[in-house]
Amino acid sequence: MRRWLSPSSLVRRSLVRRSLARSPLARHSLIRSSLALCLLTLPLVSNVAVAAGFDNVAKLADRGFVLGAEARLLDSGEVLGALNPTQPLSPASVTKLYTAAATLDRWGPQHRFTTRFVTTGSLDASGVLHGDLVLEGGGDPALTSEELWRLIQKLRERGVKRVDGDLVVSQWRFGPVACITTDRCATRSVGTNAYSALLSSAAVNYANWCATVTPGAPGEPARVTSCDTVAPTIRVDNDVATVAGGGSVSLDARRLTDSQGDLLRVSGQIPAGAMPQAIYKASSDPADQTGRTLTSLLEQAGVAIRGYAVSQAPPPSSATPLAAIEGKPLQELLLRTLNYSNNFMADMLALDLTTGAQQGLPEAGSALERFAGALPGHGPVTLRSGSGLTPENRVSAQGVNALLGAMYERPTLFPTFVAGMQVPTNGPMRFIRRGSQTFQDHVMIKTGTLNEPVTVRAIAGYFRTESGRWGSFSVLVNGTASTPYLAWRDTLPMISDDLTAMIENH
Repeated sequence: MRRWLSPSSLVRRSLVRRSLARSPLARHSLIRSSLALCLLTLPLVSNVAVAAGFDNVAKLADRGFVLGAEARLLDSGEVLGALNPTQPLSPASVTKLYTAAATLDRWGPQHRFTTRFVTTGSLDASGVLHGDLVLEGGGDPALTSEELWRLIQKLRERGVKRVDGDLVVSQWRFGPVACITTDRCATRSVGTNAYSALLSSAAVNYANWCATVTPGAPGEPARVTSCDTVAPTIRVDNDVATVAGGGSVSLDARRLTDSQGDLLRVSGQIPAGAMPQAIYKASSDPADQTGRTLTSLLEQAGVAIRGYAVSQAPPPSSATPLAAIEGKPLQELLLRTLNYSNNFMADMLALDLTTGAQQGLPEAGSALERFAGALPGHGPVTLRSGSGLTPENRVSAQGVNALLGAMYERPTLFPTFVAGMQVPTNGPMRFIRRGSQTFQDHVMIKTGTLNEPVTVRAIAGYFRTESGRWGSFSVLVNGTASTPYLAWRDTLPMISDDLTAMIENH
């Protein structure tokens, strides 16, 4: 017999469908989960617990994996399946659900972060600013060159034509943030990827340099230009050849740092007539990157400036505001953060939850722990970052379900929260398009992946039963030093089979 939904549930259901339908694609989809620093220490407990509802997932215990899982209906609280649900385990990027929930709880979906120009100098009648022009970073995790250009236009509207002082990039809220994972620490000297971007409250373009490789004529060098500014903002060592049309694209790029700053070294080949290829590499100093980018944009706008510097000091309270812009609403930031598991955005948002100056990821983790600790039925939690890159993070399957249940009960926040999750059948991450069609059509999920120091495969989210009832679930799979590599192509079908039975039986 079909179970009738309450009016509030019907409203929630309608809102969520509309939110999912409107989910936009993010600009940067290259962000993935990181390798971690130290060996993951897990309590060696038995997995011979009752696996009711998770019979397929329980088979991973025979291969030495440590497991925790729970699924429940949200209207009645009925537990449909449980497997060591209180076992503390690493959630990897499932951590981002805590970041999303905590920021929504603090600010609501329409909150926007503000970036502004201020000065302690004076502006004369001819448009000369006598003194420094200070960019006060507001911790916007999606600040881009386009937003900086709008800020400059507002500065010009104020009448500023020339600055006889320096551009000062103020990262007083946080930055440079101490690195606490292997990949981020390595990024300070060499940038080999985009996902390990460093953190600063004055970062721009996701703390990544972007370059475009465009083919020339066969036998000629390819062109390498900046994605974000007309004039180059980073030195480029270009060794890319243009080959005959129809060949393959083969590019190798890395960002190096020397006494002159960052250098992008690009080599390989690109066929004539091929589409331009974008390259993203994390910068060594996000605030310095902002200084270089903003200086270039000011020059393009015809605003002369002496030079730039980076500061960790806040502007004095007596500073005069000159121009300000607001970033994208939080609901859009969370779509990007969750859909593409963007580590930079997640940790930036977690740092934004802190108070005071020069905060770090430990303080951001403490803010998330306080939020989780106040959730009914959550239990113990350890969070050292908002992204899940830190292998020390610990939650339980029962705790994750407590988070999911608490957000489900908040109709003003729930549509934004769930809209950031992926529906496997059409989600941007193709690796989740596995399992039964029932599973792919009836769940909204966030996954978490770590490969070092040990394997972590985690997944959590909501499901809709055949009768239309809402449920939540969480499955945490952690390896040990002696367990083999575990691929999602092996893990996801097991989870799918167990959840498919729950969905179809209710």
